[in-house]
Amino acid sequence: MELIDWQQFENVELRVGTIVEAAEFGEARKPAYKLWIDFGPETGIKKSSAQITKHYTLDELPGRQVVAVVNFPRKQIGTFMSECLVTGFADANGDIVLTSVERPVPNGSRLC
Repeated sequence: MELIDWQQFENVELRVGTIVEAAEFGEARKPAYKLWIDFGPETGIKKSSAQITKHYTLDELPGRQVVAVVNFPRKQIGTFMSECLVTGFADANGDIVLTSVERPVPNGSRLC
């Protein structure tokens, strides 16, 4: 494990946002969804692609708060431009479980 210093950690903007829309991402190589996430007035709505189809349905995602890195460069994923990285952990089968908050917090709140 490589250690980082406090400044390096502070450079990563982990913020909470609420999923406002989720759609199938049929063009993706691996099963995935397209997500639109509201990070509040300062950051706005950002798009992301997430391989979370094993644990989540499209109907249950809107309204869910998630934690994402919002200061990565945009990345083209097939026909979709991802603007943030939604975080999660792999379960015992390697399927992703979203990182979320225990209680609702304002969209755009930064991990501290």
